[in-house]
Amino acid sequence: MGFDANRPDLLIGVIGAGAMGRGIAQVAAAGGIRVRLTDAKPGAAQEALKFIDGMLKRAAEKGGMTAEQATAATERIQIVDGPVDLKPCHGVIEAVVENPDIKQKLFAELEAIVADDCIIASNTSSLSVTLLANKLKHPGRFAGFHFFNPVPLMRLVEVIDGVLTEPWVGDALMALGKRMTREPVRVKDAPGFLVNQVGRGYSLEASHLVSEGIASFVEVDRVMRDVGGFRMGPFELMDLTALDVTQPASELLYMQFFHEARYRPSLVMRSRLDAGILGRKTKRGFYDYSSGEQAVPPEAPAPGAKPQSVWVSRAEPAGHAALVQLLDKLGAPVESTAKPSAGALILVTPFGEDTTTCALEQGLDPKRTVAVDTLFPMVKRRTIMTCPITEPAYRDAAHGLLASDGVPVVATKDSPGFIAQRIIAMIVNIGCSVAQNQTATPADIDKAVTLGLNYPHGPLAFGDRLGADRILKVLMNMQRVYADQRYRPTLWLSRRARLGVSLLTPDT
Repeated sequence: MGFDANRPDLLIGVIGAGAMGRGIAQVAAAGGIRVRLTDAKPGAAQEALKFIDGMLKRAAEKGGMTAEQATAATERIQIVDGPVDLKPCHGVIEAVVENPDIKQKLFAELEAIVADDCIIASNTSSLSVTLLANKLKHPGRFAGFHFFNPVPLMRLVEVIDGVLTEPWVGDALMALGKRMTREPVRVKDAPGFLVNQVGRGYSLEASHLVSEGIASFVEVDRVMRDVGGFRMGPFELMDLTALDVTQPASELLYMQFFHEARYRPSLVMRSRLDAGILGRKTKRGFYDYSSGEQAVPPEAPAPGAKPQSVWVSRAEPAGHAALVQLLDKLGAPVESTAKPSAGALILVTPFGEDTTTCALEQGLDPKRTVAVDTLFPMVKRRTIMTCPITEPAYRDAAHGLLASDGVPVVATKDSPGFIAQRIIAMIVNIGCSVAQNQTATPADIDKAVTLGLNYPHGPLAFGDRLGADRILKVLMNMQRVYADQRYRPTLWLSRRARLGVSLLTPDT
């Protein structure tokens, strides 16, 4: 078709001048595109333009652009009264409230105004692009164009092809996204698109873990920051985004996937939403913000106890080797016998199993058995796990020993997969599901997650770094212990793990 994203006279319409609409208008104008901005609320578009002007001037002050470029960008934005003024636009981006009826009514109005080859795109974050297009006379020219908030700072944009979207439309939006200085990824229409699917693995698995009484909110956050390498723990992240945004989106995704177990919502999140404990916006969430700052409970000092002797299980050779190496550095008296002596602290290093399963299946005394997570480097924080009858003296001895060099330790209740193993395994598995369903290419999956969620690695690269075979083992053991299809490995993961190739390997 005739859409050229790089034409010098390109004219784009933006409907909705809220946080998303004004951000889209700003990056379009900064990319040299003329913009017509409108909002149904009187004065909203004018206020948005003032905000944009201030943001561009601030960017110039910080050296991101020249003062002349900032002025020119602002001048490219024209405030218009309504959709009727978007007739000459080559493309229109909708950024109004997430209500399908309101959006479809708007699109029907637009179709009667714009040219037949004008692209109509929606910035929806959760609604089916195919559904939004189903009442259009020309659904082929409709697609999703999902930006992330705040738009000027978040480089990612998802270009979503609906079932009836014509290929040239997605191609044009990919080029348009680049001109707007974004990093576009191509996505097939699916619930949650790409980023919001993978993000559920982080928040939901953490919430399920807490609901089982395995660890506290703050303990999970500490582990995922220090062990997983995430910038924010899942609960402080949910406090930032607010539960009245996160939980409805999670429940919608679960329904849209016909109750797929991987996306099963958490009662912890629903009960707190019902109580109005939403996060920073209500000054109370998983943390308290009444002072204006996040109040974090202090971490208790490690016990001073140490074991007289330590025996490490060889059931997981890699875990045994890593833990013995650490214990040698700590000066621990490690037994080298085939079986533990009568009073020894017994340490196991499971991948995806709980302490109870390890003790029983390996014929060990559960009262003296403590599990240690060795899947991750034990440098910034360590995680130990007891079974229901582990004696406190042995738990404290393990804690005291592993914290004796100043590295903090989190002691959890019994859980297949500790904390980090199970959360990251779910992130990897969902990323693999996105790849298996051909929602996006493997490279785009990792690109989108690192840019859109600020994860330390994309889900597929995360699996490669930890070992796809180990992630597969974690999931298979969790599925076996829990007897829950939530943890069943995807075929994408299991095949590549068994073949010994990267999870980023596409099908030939």
